[in-house]
Amino acid sequence: MTDTTTAGAHEHPHPTAAERAARGRAARVTAPRSGHADYTPSSNRFNPVTLLEEQSAARVPELVPIRYGRMTESPFRFYRGAAAIMAADLAGTPTSGITAQLCGDAHLLNFRLLGSPERHLMFDINDFDETLPGPWEWDVKRLATSMVIAGRENGYSDRERAAIVQATVRSYRERMRSFAGMRNLDVWYAQIEADSLQSLFADQLNARRRKNLTRALTKARTRDSLQAFEKLTEVVDGQRRIAAAPPLIVPIGDLLPDVERGQLESTIRTLIDRYSHSLQDDHRFLLDQFHLVDMARKVVGVGSVGTRCWIVLMVGKDEEDPLLIQVKEADRSVLAEHVGESAYANQGQRVVSGQRLMQATSDIFLGWERAEGIDGRQRDFYVRQLRDWKGIIEPQTMVPEGIRMFGQLCGYTLARAHARSGDRIAIAAYLGKGDSFDRALSTFAESYADQNERDHQALVDAVHSGRVTAQAA
Repeated sequence: MTDTTTAGAHEHPHPTAAERAARGRAARVTAPRSGHADYTPSSNRFNPVTLLEEQSAARVPELVPIRYGRMTESPFRFYRGAAAIMAADLAGTPTSGITAQLCGDAHLLNFRLLGSPERHLMFDINDFDETLPGPWEWDVKRLATSMVIAGRENGYSDRERAAIVQATVRSYRERMRSFAGMRNLDVWYAQIEADSLQSLFADQLNARRRKNLTRALTKARTRDSLQAFEKLTEVVDGQRRIAAAPPLIVPIGDLLPDVERGQLESTIRTLIDRYSHSLQDDHRFLLDQFHLVDMARKVVGVGSVGTRCWIVLMVGKDEEDPLLIQVKEADRSVLAEHVGESAYANQGQRVVSGQRLMQATSDIFLGWERAEGIDGRQRDFYVRQLRDWKGIIEPQTMVPEGIRMFGQLCGYTLARAHARSGDRIAIAAYLGKGDSFDRALSTFAESYADQNERDHQALVDAVHSGRVTAQAA
């Protein structure tokens, strides 16, 4: 049983292309494309701080203030941690009834450069903690709104922000129409190699932008396990160990008393051994050539702060052959309350399966396992390399034209991901050739950015009143 059984569901197993297109056009009647512009919070809308507190209840208590501290920094930082809030709001918006595998948190910083197993630098979606099948429109709306929020923080005008959002959504729509006409295998093989970006945007790149792009690609290739190894480890008494940087990185030896520390070390060692059975045989064979030497708790991201996350240092033939693995807790998706539970009993498997479905190519060490903590509770985890040719944009340093081009790239990438799992022909037919949906989402994104600012202020007020505690880190 898989999470994708509803992602491309049809009236019968193999409808014709004409029938699929008719389904998409028919959806315009019940969910007009212009109707996606509407966002009006209900009079009995939930309290956003309460929702965040409910999420935090299951997290590591001493780390929760860091999450609140990061979310209060700015409306955009708040937005990054507010996927659950937006999911609850999107549940009340119109949809076409056509589903796809969703990222669930498709804001602009979750699109980045990544390394493929073939050692090609790719551009793709990165974060799948919330992935589930659901209305494809939700991912597009979260992406579009992130463009507006970033644009506001950069001081862009209303017209500049509208142009960015419409370019982003137009790219999604046009690429989906392109995918609708392709063979199934061609859709599956489609990918964006970083080296092709200059040709993809040849008509929009001047000499300065080409130089900046080349510099970004070169930098991304240096952000690998060796670079992370040099940055995150040190030699202690002749042994290579993960360096402490509390509260963000705390070696296990500094975290717990001896007895509990030994229990946790044993749990993580067992988890690493058992998780390997979720890998392909050849990848498991490779992992078996490394042995574990140290581990530490790590604070990651914004929305994920407070979830249990470990970095594990492993070495191969010697200390110059390192492998850094991240073991991250996988909880119930924030989408589940609104679209239904995952078909997978293990939430780590939910994350891994969604990632493999949506990404063009995934980390060879991506897998999952369940483990019992020292508190006796069972938790699900997914595992991957800590860093493998990562490259991320810095929107605060970009001019409107740069963000607009980046939005086009994100729209293209999201369309490719949705086309793999959803009914690309029906979605393309629903969107059509005109810009009705593009303009509608420009209006929606501005309205929801207003809501995000109100929610951000509500959290700031909760900190000032003492309801919640925030810590800078």
